[in-house]
Amino acid sequence: MHFADRLQQVETSAIRELFKLLGKPGIISFAGGFPDPAMFDVGGIKAAANQALNDEPGAALQYGATEGYQPLREQLSTFMAAKGAAVAASELIVTTGSQQALDLLGKTMISPGDKVIVEGPTFLATIQCFRLYGADIISAPVDAQGVQTDALEQLIAEHRPKLVYLIPTFGNPSGATLSLERRRRVLELAVQYNTLVVEDDPYGDLYFGEAPPPSLLALSPSVPGSRDLLAHCGSLSKVLSPGLRVGWLIAQPALLANAVMCKQFSDAHTSTFAQATAAQYLKSGRMPATLAHVRQVYGERARAMGQALRRELGDAIEFAEPKGGLFFWARLTGAHGKTKDAAEFAKKAIAQGVAFVPGAPFYAANPDLSTLRLSFATADVAKIEEGIARLGRSL
Repeated sequence: MHFADRLQQVETSAIRELFKLLGKPGIISFAGGFPDPAMFDVGGIKAAANQALNDEPGAALQYGATEGYQPLREQLSTFMAAKGAAVAASELIVTTGSQQALDLLGKTMISPGDKVIVEGPTFLATIQCFRLYGADIISAPVDAQGVQTDALEQLIAEHRPKLVYLIPTFGNPSGATLSLERRRRVLELAVQYNTLVVEDDPYGDLYFGEAPPPSLLALSPSVPGSRDLLAHCGSLSKVLSPGLRVGWLIAQPALLANAVMCKQFSDAHTSTFAQATAAQYLKSGRMPATLAHVRQVYGERARAMGQALRRELGDAIEFAEPKGGLFFWARLTGAHGKTKDAAEFAKKAIAQGVAFVPGAPFYAANPDLSTLRLSFATADVAKIEEGIARLGRSL
């Protein structure tokens, strides 16, 4: 068969391939970016599903509008308002996870050869998605405060990209949070260079102490003209359940209309039953307690991982402790003759019964081969301590 030429630009996910190695009994995995199933509010979701079937069984089980189930759009409007972002229900569409929102942005915005700026490192699936549509992807450097806006401006001025993709809050994989000053600067750059900025925000609710700065979307009214140059992707996957596959896209009307058209060709609409269940859950008022519990548990695990890394690997590894999200982003230093190659380290770690993801696949270009990503979400404190001890023995 002669497959589409676009498939030459992408390859299977390195993370998904790694999962094939994790069937070994007793292995401790820090590889996935999944939430812990123990955090799912099963009782609340079950009650919401039952309520959806009791209240509007026909609507919940029938075909629905491509834009989304209207009661859910209204609940998401309220959900966003609680986070400081005024969004009318008509200003968002419901997507099958935020991954579909990114795919729709790729379909509507990217032509072969278009320049797209992403963080280096960034979400692997975004690199793959945008490359599938022919994007020429350029990396902007990241530090502990997120994307370096001076460097970002230079890249925008030089390449005039079709869009800039950022995960400003608790980035995947970096764990970095863009500072308030830099957030405002990003919005100013969008206006100055008339460039679309895509804000991906699946982790913003998962903070461990003080809340992060407002989203770019929430800040946009303070920078005139920036709202029309901003697309915001949200998701319930990390805070409620990835199995519901409920995400959303907020954007200016013309972009949203084209995204709706492309979604019609793709899946017609996101599952109405999942949407109705999510709408009932948000309406029930259970989300604040769910988030408080998740933040507490993940915060404890993040602290345990940081302490264990310092204790077991010492100066052979360096990292910034995340203030939220699901990940540690670390770099091997090679101290005392220890390995600096994360891929080599990953093989040794698997032999010791522990898994993580080497950092190279998260770069669109010029990967730092010493980097790695560790997720603390699905392992309890005891497993984290044992897993990091195994990593120490793998060096």
